Amino acid sequence: GFFNYINMKNIKTIFTGFLMSAVFVSNAQEIEKPNIKSKTTFAIVVDQNTYKAAKSEIEAYKKLVEQDGLGAYIIYDNWKSPDKIREILKELHLDKKSPLEAAVFVGNIPVPMIRDAQYLTSAFKMNQRLRWDRSSVPSDRFYDDFDLQFDYLRQDTVKGREAYHYYSLKAESPQFIEMDIYSARIKPPVIAGEDMTSKIKDYLRKLVAVRSKSHNLDDMIMSTGHGYNSNSVNSFVGEAVALKSQFPDLFKPNGSIKFLNFRSAEFMKFNLLSELKREGVDFAYMTGHGTSTLQLISGYPYVSSPQPSMQNVARYLRSKMRSAKEAGRDLQKVQADFQKSLGVSEKWFEDSFVQSSIDADSIYNINMDVQIDDVKDANIQATVVYLNSCLTGSFHLDNYIAGYYPFSNNQNIAAIANSIGVLQDLYPSELMGLLAHGYRLGNWLTHIAFLETHILGDPTFYFASDRAKELNEATVLNSNAAYWKKMLKENDASLQALALEKLTQLYSEKEVSPILKQYYFNSAFESTRMQAFQLLSQFENADYIEVLHAAKNDSYEYIRRRAVYDLTDFGSDEFVKDLIQFYVSDPHSERISYRVRWALQFMNPEIAKREINTIIRQNKAIFNNVELADKLDKEVEYFKGKTAELNKTLRDKSMSEKERLSGITTLRLYRNHGVIPSVIQLAKDNDESQVLRIAALEAMGWFTLSYQRDAISKACDEILNSQAPKAVKKEALKTKNRIKGNSHKI
Repeated sequence: GFFNYINMKNIKTIFTGFLMSAVFVSNAQEIEKPNIKSKTTFAIVVDQNTYKAAKSEIEAYKKLVEQDGLGAYIIYDNWKSPDKIREILKELHLDKKSPLEAAVFVGNIPVPMIRDAQYLTSAFKMNQRLRWDRSSVPSDRFYDDFDLQFDYLRQDTVKGREAYHYYSLKAESPQFIEMDIYSARIKPPVIAGEDMTSKIKDYLRKLVAVRSKSHNLDDMIMSTGHGYNSNSVNSFVGEAVALKSQFPDLFKPNGSIKFLNFRSAEFMKFNLLSELKREGVDFAYMTGHGTSTLQLISGYPYVSSPQPSMQNVARYLRSKMRSAKEAGRDLQKVQADFQKSLGVSEKWFEDSFVQSSIDADSIYNINMDVQIDDVKDANIQATVVYLNSCLTGSFHLDNYIAGYYPFSNNQNIAAIANSIGVLQDLYPSELMGLLAHGYRLGNWLTHIAFLETHILGDPTFYFASDRAKELNEATVLNSNAAYWKKMLKENDASLQALALEKLTQLYSEKEVSPILKQYYFNSAFESTRMQAFQLLSQFENADYIEVLHAAKNDSYEYIRRRAVYDLTDFGSDEFVKDLIQFYVSDPHSERISYRVRWALQFMNPEIAKREINTIIRQNKAIFNNVELADKLDKEVEYFKGKTAELNKTLRDKSMSEKERLSGITTLRLYRNHGVIPSVIQLAKDNDESQVLRIAALEAMGWFTLSYQRDAISKACDEILNSQAPKAVKKEALKTKNRIKGNSHKI
């Protein structure tokens, strides 16, 4: 299949030239083939101008990768769209003698901007009627998941955005991510007056130098920023315990792992930066909120004494007054409203617009968060960094903070980051322990990637380990179940978790489900149990239901939290009791408590009230049980009214299309199972507008675990067999494929 993309009219001439040279031309693409034979290969895809300017550095990178036993292609052209790149990569991957396992995109490579696939992200739910560059997802899954099918929409014509190419995910496509190869970007951020090519050359020279030395993963830091996961202490502690099972050697005398939390200092970023610059640190795992130019670390200090509490209030009021002035609001009214709501005097507002106060607050705010200037050319030593936060990896922009870790004067060679916003309740440490066993960064990416997840830097890098070669080759090539069953018996959390994942791919549900159940109930490793739990959720069978019921008592906070998600997304009456029990048994786990209260709005209200009465009001062991029960009853009654109101909106044709459309789109996030019959009725009604019917079908595609799923699938079939408009049928097919697909992963 390697030559399928070659222009057949010129195949004889080209083939003759190919036999005589390591470089050949294919429809204007220059392709330099590997210099070694290897079981799998790697593609360095680069734009023509960058290749000419950085040829020696790119050749040195190729040589580095090949010294590691991975044959490397160099493919360069003046790329006009992503399609030709994808076509070439797919053909190389189909080469049975030496299939492509990875690619890296160097320089000005077209950026696929994906639309109509927000459910393949972790959290992105923006209205696609907004600006396309903001409501689309910059994603290299276009290049590395060949099963996904797209319709080309258009190229952006705005100056500076010509590299953006918009695609819509087809209804016929698989509706889940399963990467065929892994990929990464070498695209340095630039500002006015800077040259990207020189930064690429500097990076590649550094990469070769850094990788010439062996790096064990024996020194790690984990940092947690303000406002993440409800600032839950149990969430933070749970991750620390799980990391001990994934990285046991880091907790021994010759290893090092440090835990940094925003609570530990007023300006925690300086502690974090000191750790990032400390000689010997290998891996930094940083969790928190972010923007394209900031890592948000600290909030206002957690204090109890009067003076700092008053400073927090004063700082807050000054910021609100300045924001109001910028917005052109009536400052006297804004001040009066705050005086009334907070009971403060005029003195609190006196220095809001005094320059010395403005300057002091500005410096304070800068000190709370990691800025680009803190990272750029900062001599950061961490070899690999993982930024589990929103937007920091917005590689489609000229300037983005994650890019400064590898692509400036730092010893870092790769950052894993996200091109858009991400969900807080992710499983970010999934299979992370494999990095200590020499797992390539790219191989790890294939397990954790959403549309938005990207490696910035070299995806073939791995930390030194005796198991590196075996493990990486087995991941890409080994489909022998006996090998993975043997690995499952090793006393290692990460290897067991990987083996469970591989066996789930190789075995039938009947064969693997009992194994997953066994490891959930018997493993002492948090990450192994979590992997078994997550894999079982694909089947939703009796084994999974048994595990789901048991998960509310798991010692690992993240498993309990994920169980709340799944119980909520199922939504059936069977799980109402479990959710109320969660609220009673785990009120000290802030994130779980938050998610249970979120779930109240989707429960059968009559059963919820019955369980509240039985589990809380009649339980004398619960402090203030009557008050708590009354409070929850009141919330359930409120949500019951909201559901009735939404049902009326969905069925009332006298209401405006805008109002009804707003009600439908809320279901993408507020997945209320009780209104699905109304949504189905609307979607099937030929008298409803095409806009509403399509929106109703799209919203139902988010109910991938719901007990209403069979009803949704049946409705889609009825629409597909009806005289519905083509666009409505297309959405029905997409929703049906989403409902039945392997799309459930948080």
